[in-house]
Amino acid sequence: MNTQQKIESLRDELRQHNYNYYILDNATISDYEFDIKLKELQALEEKHPEFFDANSPTQRVGGTVTKNFETVVHDFRMYSLDNSYSKEDLLDWEARIKKMVDGDVQYTCELKYDGASMNLTYENGKLIRAVTRGDGVQGDEVTANIKTINTVPLQLKGDYPERFDIRGEIVLPIEGFLKMNQERIANDEEPYRNPRNTASGSLKLQDSAEVAKRPLECLLYSIVGNNLNINSQFEGLEKARAWGFKVPQEAKLVNSIDEVLDYINYWDEHRHNLPYEIDGVVVKVNNLHQQDELGFTAKAPRWAMAYKFKAEQVSTRLNEITYQVGRTGAITPVANLEPVELAGTTVKRASLHNADQIEKIDIRVGDEVFVEKGGEIIPKIIAVDFTKRPENSEPTKYITNCPECHTELVRLEGEAKHYCPNYNGCPPQVIGRIQHYISRKAMDIEGLGGETVALLVNEGLINNYSDLYELTVEQVIPLERMAEKSAENLVNGIEASKQIPFERVLFALGIRYVGETVAKKLAKHYKSIDALMFASTLDLVTVDEIGERIAESVVEFFSLEENKQIIERLKSFGVQLEISAEKLANQTDKLQGQIFVVSGVFESVSRNDLKKLIEDNGGKVSSSISSKTSYVVAGDKMGPSKRTKAESLDIPIITENDFLNMMK
Repeated sequence: MNTQQKIESLRDELRQHNYNYYILDNATISDYEFDIKLKELQALEEKHPEFFDANSPTQRVGGTVTKNFETVVHDFRMYSLDNSYSKEDLLDWEARIKKMVDGDVQYTCELKYDGASMNLTYENGKLIRAVTRGDGVQGDEVTANIKTINTVPLQLKGDYPERFDIRGEIVLPIEGFLKMNQERIANDEEPYRNPRNTASGSLKLQDSAEVAKRPLECLLYSIVGNNLNINSQFEGLEKARAWGFKVPQEAKLVNSIDEVLDYINYWDEHRHNLPYEIDGVVVKVNNLHQQDELGFTAKAPRWAMAYKFKAEQVSTRLNEITYQVGRTGAITPVANLEPVELAGTTVKRASLHNADQIEKIDIRVGDEVFVEKGGEIIPKIIAVDFTKRPENSEPTKYITNCPECHTELVRLEGEAKHYCPNYNGCPPQVIGRIQHYISRKAMDIEGLGGETVALLVNEGLINNYSDLYELTVEQVIPLERMAEKSAENLVNGIEASKQIPFERVLFALGIRYVGETVAKKLAKHYKSIDALMFASTLDLVTVDEIGERIAESVVEFFSLEENKQIIERLKSFGVQLEISAEKLANQTDKLQGQIFVVSGVFESVSRNDLKKLIEDNGGKVSSSISSKTSYVVAGDKMGPSKRTKAESLDIPIITENDFLNMMK
């Protein structure tokens, strides 16, 4: 056996032993024997660098230092999940599913591990990239750190696809977490707060050798990609396990919501026997074709639901109520609490939402209150312990003036919140609007963060987001913690934002009620900022899904002289304030006013491409058939009940070829 063969043989043998130990939990050699073989391989690789392999078992020890983690766009978006808390929530979800898909529906139930979400990309069986979830569209590449985790295979086995992504959760087992804390306490160091935050923080350590010392694990649950030859979620889990991934055995395939509830009740009772922390159960429609039919909302898949176990509650004292001002001028009351441990973190503050909520639960300073951390990240106060209320307690009087600029607050009819109307002179509003403008889903200006925005405003360098485009390196360098390279990156990031497409610029402007989805609809309909600026409320409400409240907000935004001036300045700097000619060339009004339902599996184009073609040409895609439906585009495996309903309503059923010919 020559040297290269010896190296390959040792690598294969060590990978198998690693798989037996970490995935199958069935060690076939002792730790000592494993270490001897690993050292032998290390020595051979050092002598023969020409045979280097980034995915060799020797690379797990770490040592790579990453100063800056590169931001990477996901090939397939990582959506968040909708939450449910009761049987009624799940039954409502099932009812929505049954309206949209045909046939029996099976569900895959999986435990919801409390860790850090991760996307792994494999090509030809080798790990090529690991990226954090980030905002779902893009995250940070942490490949060097992930390679140190033994339950992440560097080389797959079996019949795997040529390229695919697999999603999972990086977790810190409870036993390993407790052991780490024992060591920290013995060294007079502050113990870590909880396994989840410790696992998440580990991924961004600069030295991968430090990550290698932590007993992290990666539990996989979802495969995404093209031409994967997988028909169901449960089949995907079984295949991933066969390729070498650690896929929890607790996943179960069930046939009804009652069986889903049995699974939930079992694990709510037995979750404390698990080696990891869980905070609920994830329920997914099992059939991938049905998942495809159901699709996604702007934020989450329609085919999945997270059931959250009942939130932990604690009681503590309310010391003070303070008030925050948001970028739209909305006032949010905040409860400042006596610090208390809740769900593994120390809670000092909780949202009180609005004046009505304060009045409803009659909350007062000095009260003993019950605090809950449910589906939201921010804890909330759910009740007052009236038996402990101080005798001298007085009802809470909601503030009448802005806590920042002292302008008298207003409360519009039908609104829950109070607002500060000082649009241009209230510092948190000015700073908040610019912070929104530069955020990832908006202009995504690299090198510029929220704290720097506040510094720039407070130093008088900018007063609105159009001022950003006049900043120079020389102006920025004197700012706190700003070196020359950082200043250059900031100015270059602002310049690069001029290429961001119109719909994201429109979202970035921060018009109240104009979120990502609404911005896309308005950009698509009006095609330029000029057309939108001159639209009346009556014009706007004729746009699909634009209601009166949004329309009035848009008109009000463009009625302000300062906003008009800012738009003109953005134009002069070259910011994209209309749909590009290239994009317009692919759009027509050919299908204007027509509603399509797309059902089945297609050959020439994907379902998403079909939907995009419809929308790019002025049509609307609906998920369910009604008397308003113009056409049903039917592919292979179209559901029989959809066909029956279309026929009963005399709605034309066309093939994908019919549709493509219609587009020609």
